[in-house]
Amino acid sequence: MSLTSKLSDFKAFIRNAWALAVPYFKSEEKWKARGLLAAIVALNLGFVYTLVLFNEWNRFFYDALQEKNYPVFLEQLLRYSVLAFIYIVIAVYRFYLTQQLEMRWRAWMTRHYLQRWLDNQVYYHLELTRYAELAADQSPDNPDQRIQEDLKLFTSSTVGLSMGLLNAFVTLLSFVSILWSLSGAFSFSFGDTGFVIPGFMLWVAILYCIVGSVITHYVGRPLISLNYQQQRREADFRHNLVRVREYSEAIALDRGEKVELKQLDLRFGHVLANYLQLIDAQKRLTMFTATFGQASTVFPFIVAAPRFFSGAIQLGTMMQIASAFGRVQDSLSWFIDNYDSLASWRATTDRLTHFEAAIQVASQKADLQLQRTGATSSSGVTANDLSLDLPTGSRLLAHTQLNAQPGDSVLLSGPSGSGKSTLFRALAGIWPLASGRVQLPESSMFIPQRPYFPNASLRDALAYPEPAESYDEATLKQALCDALLPHLVDQLDVVDAWGQKLSGGEQQRLALARVFLKKPSWIFADEATSALDEEAEKALYKRLLALVKEGKGALISIAHRHTVATYHSRTWQLEKRVDEDVALFQLTQT
Repeated sequence: MSLTSKLSDFKAFIRNAWALAVPYFKSEEKWKARGLLAAIVALNLGFVYTLVLFNEWNRFFYDALQEKNYPVFLEQLLRYSVLAFIYIVIAVYRFYLTQQLEMRWRAWMTRHYLQRWLDNQVYYHLELTRYAELAADQSPDNPDQRIQEDLKLFTSSTVGLSMGLLNAFVTLLSFVSILWSLSGAFSFSFGDTGFVIPGFMLWVAILYCIVGSVITHYVGRPLISLNYQQQRREADFRHNLVRVREYSEAIALDRGEKVELKQLDLRFGHVLANYLQLIDAQKRLTMFTATFGQASTVFPFIVAAPRFFSGAIQLGTMMQIASAFGRVQDSLSWFIDNYDSLASWRATTDRLTHFEAAIQVASQKADLQLQRTGATSSSGVTANDLSLDLPTGSRLLAHTQLNAQPGDSVLLSGPSGSGKSTLFRALAGIWPLASGRVQLPESSMFIPQRPYFPNASLRDALAYPEPAESYDEATLKQALCDALLPHLVDQLDVVDAWGQKLSGGEQQRLALARVFLKKPSWIFADEATSALDEEAEKALYKRLLALVKEGKGALISIAHRHTVATYHSRTWQLEKRVDEDVALFQLTQT
């Protein structure tokens, strides 16, 4: 990569980091955020000033030792006690306020990203497109990790590194003049010409750190990509562990433990393989930085020793020179000392930038080309010029018309993979790859193939997403009885993972209990009774039909079982098209 490309890449990274950091300091919490930041900056400046005072103290203290001046020795011990007390107070409150800023910043960013992730079904659109775009590595993996872990790392690293850089800059400004005045001049001859380099120790420190920084960058450069990959592979491993827990029953029934162990071992192997590379890279970097740090400890004494042994300076001055050199060298070595942290911060920032870009794209997709309008229950469901695309880019349906009127009971049928569920998602308004016009009654409810139940009390799971307090005890119990779940009426206050505790049939009946609780006029059911026996299916469909008749609405179902057809008077049939360049399927209404 050329120098121009590197500079362009660095500028882009700084812009991205700035774009992630600034919103908090312009948010509704901006005055608290700016106040904390100002206090931390002030404490850091005070911290550097105490270092300057300690440097000056070195000269007086060691001169008193050399001269065996006991009164001055005691005086400097008292002065040291005062300086140490001030130093400790500043250090404690600098740490405390820094942690406060990190916590508040992380809390704000977490709420901010949670809100944007959940708005307009962005979370759904990200998952929908991820698998189609995975080969191009364009879709963010594991949004949970980016919100939970990457935001934490970003806020803590940004505060820590920026305050460290500020300290280094202020320390450099504070000690440059001290080192310049103490280091004296270096004289040498080249032929008949004599040369004098004033502030020789300062120039040595600068040259020493420039060489060290360049070598550090080339030694530690692989850490950036390795840190990025490590975070990604750790998240992938954790995600698959969660899947084993969620699908524990299915895995147990299939006796799939060996396969899962193999898959988990494979993913953990990826974690370890990358981690070993990371360790090797960190070892190489540590080898250089440790050598650099040890050499810098003795280096100023070696350079200043001739002046001390010649009697030009006293021990106190030599110690002050060594201290000032160390401070200047530490400041100029900030890049070297923090390269590992910078690499991790770069990786975290890149992941969040990628996540931010994906959220923006998904938010734009959420603004559907599909024009949806609300209607009364008596207006019916209509779709005009409806086209649906798949995430792969294939067109599923093209310019389709459909309608359902109050009193209808419509069965949507077609071969597996023909897009029945996708059509339901488009009618519900969550499918982002849709265009056309849809009119849907406001009193509508969709029952998905896989209903979701929060890990909460049964009453909360039943009323979801509304608060359970919206319904009285008798109404909740009646809904359970209507859904053929009388054995659960005494468990309304039991908190459990209902998605794992209940059988497939019980989960479907609990989803139907929600329908009986909320009494929508229009019901859209996707394989809502596939796990039930025929008698239960018959009883529940009769209640669903009675419910929509009472509300002057209609029932629209997806089902593969032929028995379901008896409860419907109309059919929407998806059939394979001959001209697949137009669309894969076409819909006919009977």
